Amino acid sequence: MTRVGREHDREILRLAVPAFLALVAEPTFLLADSAIVGHLGTPELAALGIASAVMGTLVSLCIFLAYGTTASVARQVGAGRTREALTQGVDGLWLAAGLGLLASVVTVPLTRPLVRLFGPGTLVEDQAVVYLRIALLGAVPLLLMLAATGVLRGLQDTRTPLLVAVAANGANVVLNLVLVYGVGAWEGLGLAGSAWGTLLAQLGAATALVWVVVRGARRTRATLRPDLTGIRAAGRAGVPLVLRTLMLRASLLVMTYAAARRGDADLATMQLALTIWTFLAFTLDAVAIAAQAITGRYLGAGDAAGARAVTRRMERWGWASGVVTGVALAGLSPFLGGLFTSDPGVLELLVPVLLVAALAQPLAGIVFVLDGVLIGAGDAVYLAWAQLVTLALFAPVALVVGDRGLTWLWVAFGVLFMGGRAATLLLRARGDAWLRLGA
Repeated sequence: MTRVGREHDREILRLAVPAFLALVAEPTFLLADSAIVGHLGTPELAALGIASAVMGTLVSLCIFLAYGTTASVARQVGAGRTREALTQGVDGLWLAAGLGLLASVVTVPLTRPLVRLFGPGTLVEDQAVVYLRIALLGAVPLLLMLAATGVLRGLQDTRTPLLVAVAANGANVVLNLVLVYGVGAWEGLGLAGSAWGTLLAQLGAATALVWVVVRGARRTRATLRPDLTGIRAAGRAGVPLVLRTLMLRASLLVMTYAAARRGDADLATMQLALTIWTFLAFTLDAVAIAAQAITGRYLGAGDAAGARAVTRRMERWGWASGVVTGVALAGLSPFLGGLFTSDPGVLELLVPVLLVAALAQPLAGIVFVLDGVLIGAGDAVYLAWAQLVTLALFAPVALVVGDRGLTWLWVAFGVLFMGGRAATLLLRARGDAWLRLGA
């Protein structure tokens, strides 16, 4: 291993390890809420599941606030323009605040129709509406968390978002326990208390992250006033990332639909398999986050050779991490199902599906890394088109082979969807079109 290679490895680890821990911390908000609410009763837990699905969709559609900001800020950092980097970061914060306010204004009056899309019973519907109306009031702090995290990643800082995530999760648990069940003679608020507790924890996290960004902006004398030109530019840059995200979610919806046609056991198995796949994605996504920050910085500095060299290094990390997660998943596949269900039909279906998913992990590793590289390079338009081509190839085949069984459906996902994404990303990375230099 060369000295340059070791330096690249240290930098990747410095950014990826805190990013991974922060990514793992994110689902614990929902896990803590589920554990606390679950003791209230099944209707409350079902209502939380519906509300979480709506909020999760909002976050996924707005993830560009983190990804796009990381890329643009990192470019400015690479060019030695820290003040301009923080100016663009502040533009991202204003965009997040505006989108969050718009989301609250538009969706709060529509909470009941949104909940009814899931077809719940009356009791669950009423509970879900109560939770969701409170949760949607937190759209502004939620999106500010995304944007501020993106700014800090672009500044090559993944440690601060980790510390804030850990503190916010601790506060979330305490607030939920107090507000759901009450203290002493004070009676708790039930499910509504969980919504308020999570909202307050998110508000605290958003305040802390935004304060760090604002402090940096003041230190460099970057403007804190909203700049409509910069906000519009940040919004336009996010459009292809939103389209890419929509097509990623569409592929998962196609798989869920194909499984649902086969019955409840297949649908339950699909849900478990996707949950496990998503958790493993946190490991791979941590390297992708490092790729976004590092690639943007090298290109901003005008160092095409350095960008290529670190990309090759990150590709090795992608393959290696995919192999590790794949071996781990294959070895644990006979035992993981028992952690979630005792249904013998689901357990029988799950093992071969997880083995196929394990074989696809190395492909997932390289896909996540190169996705991060091209996002960091600001190549989101290509990513959107490539995702569209891959989805168009995968969706009809998935609907056909899904009738043959869940295992074949996952084979199609691994070969066509993940394989197609890997092919389009490797092809792009080998060319020069993404190597756009400068701030």
